[in-house]
Amino acid sequence: MRVGDLLELRGPIGGYFVWEARLGGPLLLVAGGSGIVPLMAMLRHRAAAGSHVPARLLYSSRTFEDIIYREELDQQAIADPDLMVSHTLTRGQPPGWTSYSRRIDLDLLREVIGPADSHSRAYICGPTPFVEVAATSLLSLGYPAERINTERFGPTGGA
Repeated sequence: MRVGDLLELRGPIGGYFVWEARLGGPLLLVAGGSGIVPLMAMLRHRAAAGSHVPARLLYSSRTFEDIIYREELDQQAIADPDLMVSHTLTRGQPPGWTSYSRRIDLDLLREVIGPADSHSRAYICGPTPFVEVAATSLLSLGYPAERINTERFGPTGGA
């Protein structure tokens, strides 16, 4: 590219991985690593809309230092009794860590999230294997497939 070249941009396009307050809930968000980014946008929208839809976030990070938006999530959870934020650290925990210290699986989701409500909406974002485990587990907990939205990232597996 050179200075003066014209560019054409499109987007954002899509709309599959979007939650708006009008959709209701309860809202379940499951994040792995940087998969928190689109889920944080949902939590920010929820707060800006003044929504009292019950929301639960289960966020898996490697270490305490890897928790993206940690301070903002803490502040939202303190200010909003309808929001529950749970963390699990998979590779290292600081002294005094009292939350979870394992990968997300069916048992952890059952403990933190529980069974589906008939209006529950779930959004999962993270690396592909993480998303597969979380989505399959939610199906086992009674979440209808049409209410589980996933967004995944990772290697393409090309040659």
